[in-house]
Amino acid sequence: MELNLSLRRTKDILKEIGEKKKRQVVVGFAAETEDVMTNAAAKLKTKNADMIVANDVSAPGAGFETDTNEVHLIYASGKREELPLAPKTEIAKIIIDRISGLGKSS
Repeated sequence: MELNLSLRRTKDILKEIGEKKKRQVVVGFAAETEDVMTNAAAKLKTKNADMIVANDVSAPGAGFETDTNEVHLIYASGKREELPLAPKTEIAKIIIDRISGLGKSS
């Protein structure tokens, strides 16, 4: 049995949202394996996001197929915040809290 798979480039949804935003808070995610902070900071700028959640998916206990993660939050203001290894549910609560704070300041 032969399988042929044709792929087509899709729109960059985060970039489109960032370009069209007015008062919305735009948050993106950067799952990286190298130059995590550099790549995430570049994504923040090119996507016109208010915050990027960056994580090294190759780090032990972080990334995919695990219940824990550690991330860095990079804000358009230049502020950076490290969230240490914790259950993903706790990381998610903190991210939601930070997003809520961004919405209040805009």
